[in-house]
Amino acid sequence: MNKYKNLMSNTLIFGIATFGSKLLPFLMLRFYTAVMPADEFGIQSIITSACNLILPMMYLSMGEAVIRFGIDKEFKKQDVFTTAILTVLAGYAVLLCLMPVLGLVSIIEPYLRLIYLYCLSSAMHTVITQFARASGFVKLFAVSGIATTVITVLMNILLLAYFRMGAEGYVLSIITADALVAISLFFILRLYRFFKPRKNNLATAKRMLRYSIPLMPTAVFWWITSLSNRFFLSYMIDDWAVGIYTVSQTLPNLITLVSAIFIQAWQLSAFTEYKNPEGEKFFSNVFKSYYILVFMATSGLILVCRPVLAVLTAPEYGDAWRYTPFLVLAVAFSTLVTFLGTIYNAVQRNGMVMLTTFIGAGVNIALNWLLIPLEGPFGGPQGAAIATFASFFVVFAIRAVDSRRYIKISMQPLRVLLIVALLLGQITVSLSEIPYRDVWSALALLLLALFNWSYIWFMMSRLFEMVFGRKSEA
Repeated sequence: MNKYKNLMSNTLIFGIATFGSKLLPFLMLRFYTAVMPADEFGIQSIITSACNLILPMMYLSMGEAVIRFGIDKEFKKQDVFTTAILTVLAGYAVLLCLMPVLGLVSIIEPYLRLIYLYCLSSAMHTVITQFARASGFVKLFAVSGIATTVITVLMNILLLAYFRMGAEGYVLSIITADALVAISLFFILRLYRFFKPRKNNLATAKRMLRYSIPLMPTAVFWWITSLSNRFFLSYMIDDWAVGIYTVSQTLPNLITLVSAIFIQAWQLSAFTEYKNPEGEKFFSNVFKSYYILVFMATSGLILVCRPVLAVLTAPEYGDAWRYTPFLVLAVAFSTLVTFLGTIYNAVQRNGMVMLTTFIGAGVNIALNWLLIPLEGPFGGPQGAAIATFASFFVVFAIRAVDSRRYIKISMQPLRVLLIVALLLGQITVSLSEIPYRDVWSALALLLLALFNWSYIWFMMSRLFEMVFGRKSEA
């Protein structure tokens, strides 16, 4: 039970912090859509998406290596931290040399200085916060997440509402928050004690780079799968379509949010438990509970997406809900893909992570080119949403089969396929004009709950037992 309690305890800590940090911007969606028209919303999305593409190439996804090696007692914290910081600085120096080349890309050229500031502050923020997490400062790591978001929101109000800086103000808010939190943690934890470039262990540096470099192209391919849709929409339609599509991702991002909370805690457990004799049983039990909760949340968000977005957004964004259902399902599978990715991370076999993500990116690009130009219900932003779902589903299917070479998780493929069929039926009903469509959608959610009741009851019983120290009464 200790490993389950540790997983729950870490999830609870990250959950309190993350919900607290993400609740404000979620509730402020109405504010954002009011002060930024759809085209401005599209521009800020293009800027942040470009940064998310450049970042992993700049610092070679070193944030992932920090958590993997920082938690391993085989390696000295000093060597892990020094390697990470030197990698960030070297990567940024290379990026500065490439500024004339990046300036030739017309879509990002007006915002190049913002992109450079974003990349540096985000990379340092990631390395420092992940090092704090790997060093056991879990609560401080959680608090830093709240601080980052509070500063971002306050800066948003100042730069968007008062100075009317639009998309540039939105991005500057993120840069300011990342920089302030990174600098604060650096001095609070006295991390300068761990930065010893002249004494850095080259063997550790090589191991970390060997681990992180395959994750760099993986992050690029992941970007293609998750965010390239916005560039396709901007090129094939306009920035208005990008803005509408970005807003339609608001509710799906709730699943990403909850998943991120769990994955942060799960990584700590996965990296320490995979070698244990009962590791496969532990992985299987957690995976079954995880995918059922994810699919239940998916069904619930499909049911409520239209009324919720109507309340949270300005009237200009009224059609955004139509693209949410497929994006919710896409995000559900992206979270399962991430879960399976921790298996490869734990056994340090990141080559397959790169290959599967590459396949998903190829599927995404092909379907974007095919579907977005179409007229009718499967074209435009809806086509982009369907392309995203299909690409994540393909990656999940491949990893579900391949990852069993390392840890034989019980995948229950027939049950998963039946659940997906039910969710696709719910999406079809929700997007149709049939009478009582919300009633039919609610019935789909109820049917899903009944289909998985035995697992839901098991999870509730286990939770009761862990919290109160005794078994629940049947």
